[in-house]
Amino acid sequence: MEGILLVDKPVDWTSFDVVNYVRRMVADIEGKKPRNVKVGHTGTLDPAATGLLVLCVGKYTKKVPQLIKQDKTYEVELILGKTSTTGDKKGVITDWGLETEDRIIPETQEVQEAIRSFVGEIEQTPPIYSAIKINGKRAYELARAGKPVVMQPRKVTIYSIENTEYDYPEIKFTAKVGSGTYIRSLAEDIGRELGVGAYMSDLRRTSVGDATLAQAYSVSDITKELLQKILATTE
Repeated sequence: MEGILLVDKPVDWTSFDVVNYVRRMVADIEGKKPRNVKVGHTGTLDPAATGLLVLCVGKYTKKVPQLIKQDKTYEVELILGKTSTTGDKKGVITDWGLETEDRIIPETQEVQEAIRSFVGEIEQTPPIYSAIKINGKRAYELARAGKPVVMQPRKVTIYSIENTEYDYPEIKFTAKVGSGTYIRSLAEDIGRELGVGAYMSDLRRTSVGDATLAQAYSVSDITKELLQKILATTE
């Protein structure tokens, strides 16, 4: 079997969980062991995030290096006034360090200006809890082991940030970004720019290149019958 499968990844599933789920099903259809079936994804989604995950099956895994470079769109929610060790709600959350009565509450115009300042080509430092490899090890593996992790800033492109809604401490918006952009880092950078701290509280990917979430199947909808229908059968 070969082809592309669009999946709406549920919360608390890793991207590999979804890959493994589909791989086992394809293996069962083909009468193979899972390790002999090729399935890969074209861009990781964190366990706390949901939304579009593009899977390549069979010979289509050769397309992963090309597809992983596609632009992506996200629906983002972040919380001001607090920070997280991981940049999202899965980490240890702490106050920015201000007493409640002294808390800075940014005005709407300040928030809009801060957000606009990140549109375009920017330098961004990826989070230490990421899948980026450092000397052959994933950064998050080193961070979890308590080892020092130094992430180097790199250039990324944020094409647009639209549909902004602000009701302190919550900000919501839709961001279209280039490959390699970390929304967790964007959330933290916005909080830093406003001087109040922030972490990403929710994330949903709605498009990858021309593929959209509306075309995706939920995990519960994926059956052997569905895979046989949408994936080409190979000898």
